Amino acid sequence: MTTKEDIIIALATPAGVGAISVIRISGPDCFSSVDKLFKGKQRIIDSASHTIHYGYICDSRGNYIDDVLVSVFKEPNSYTGEDSVEVSTHGNPLIAQKIIEEFLRLGSIRLAEPGEFTKRAFLNNKIDLSQAEAVADIIHARSEASLRGARNQLDGLLSQRVNKLRDSLINATSLIELELDFAEEDIEFVKTEELLKKIDEIIIEIDSLLETYNIGKVIRDGVNVALVGKPNVGKSSILNYFLKEARSIVSDIPGTTRDIIREEISIGGILFRLFDTAGFRESNNPIEEEGIKRSREVLRNADIILFIEDAQQESARDLLEELLNISSGDKIVRVLNKIDLGEKKYYDGDVLVSAKTGQGMDKLSKLLVQKAIGTDYYTEKTAIVTNLRHYTCLRNARASLLNARESVLNKVSGEFISIDLRNASISLGEIIGEVTTDDILNNIFMKFCIGK
Repeated sequence: MTTKEDIIIALATPAGVGAISVIRISGPDCFSSVDKLFKGKQRIIDSASHTIHYGYICDSRGNYIDDVLVSVFKEPNSYTGEDSVEVSTHGNPLIAQKIIEEFLRLGSIRLAEPGEFTKRAFLNNKIDLSQAEAVADIIHARSEASLRGARNQLDGLLSQRVNKLRDSLINATSLIELELDFAEEDIEFVKTEELLKKIDEIIIEIDSLLETYNIGKVIRDGVNVALVGKPNVGKSSILNYFLKEARSIVSDIPGTTRDIIREEISIGGILFRLFDTAGFRESNNPIEEEGIKRSREVLRNADIILFIEDAQQESARDLLEELLNISSGDKIVRVLNKIDLGEKKYYDGDVLVSAKTGQGMDKLSKLLVQKAIGTDYYTEKTAIVTNLRHYTCLRNARASLLNARESVLNKVSGEFISIDLRNASISLGEIIGEVTTDDILNNIFMKFCIGK
């Protein structure tokens, strides 16, 4: 599937002041359009691919707008698979806007839609759909792990595994349908045992991909961590220690934190969103009471709850019971703080720390990572399912394969087995864009930024 459309233009670099601005132009006959405004030693249309040319962009009256560098990319060796140019200007937004306006005045060029350059790359078979989605994930990655996961997907690690499974399904389906063509001759092209073995092998492979989704969500989206405890147990001190700055006010006065304080940190390459909540206690102060109400909402949405207690005080079992009513116990990590003040007096926690001296904080960090991703981690080159759409497609493929397996065991006609195998193949094809609809494409690419 290829596409030949009109010429599009957009700013490819972030809006605002910077060293340079890059304007991307792509589409058939874009070289001659650029030559109408570009003044250099050589015309762009006569230039070789992957060359850079210095010159000036002028307005329709011949007045210089800015001196520029024009990079030339000839089809099919470009990002979009079409003839493309990138115009590098000085990083003044007024200059970039003026140049774009002059190109639009030519009438042969229009503004690009969100994600349209990447959409054309997909339609022109430069990348598959899962790789196109990885482009957006790379742009928006906020941690080392999410960047590495998106990079692996862009490199085609997921696509390779999906293609292998799909090819195996297509081969099995072809043999079954070939048998149907020779039904009167009673010729068997694939034995029942071999077909069941093939289906089971594909299900096992799909299951192994589905199992990566829990880690994949963490890698892509990060982890919500709520810091909760009675007033003055050191929640804000622990937050400040993680951030290496005094983000929360620390005081001996109970109830200092009245609202939710949200900060982000990276631990072991994983993004953690820390929520410092208001201390839980009875209060007649309407502001503090509202803070406690918001804290309960944070707890309901938390992936991990750090239940913080003071080593020198009795265990807040009433608060622990309340937490267990709000969230599941496996999300709760019991943290015993202030161990620098002396031996603990009352009980053991999951981890003992001193936010003041840093003692035990490395252990707490490691525990957070382990809690987020479990004991198994992925290597540098592992296919990870991070996308809900991909996860849903894999689940649908698995369901179709289970139906096919049941039909084989019950000696149902090959026509029904073939339909289920084809449905499984279609579900896998949706991941990489072999089978798709305009609605799916529009929903994916409308989330991209303009210029990508």
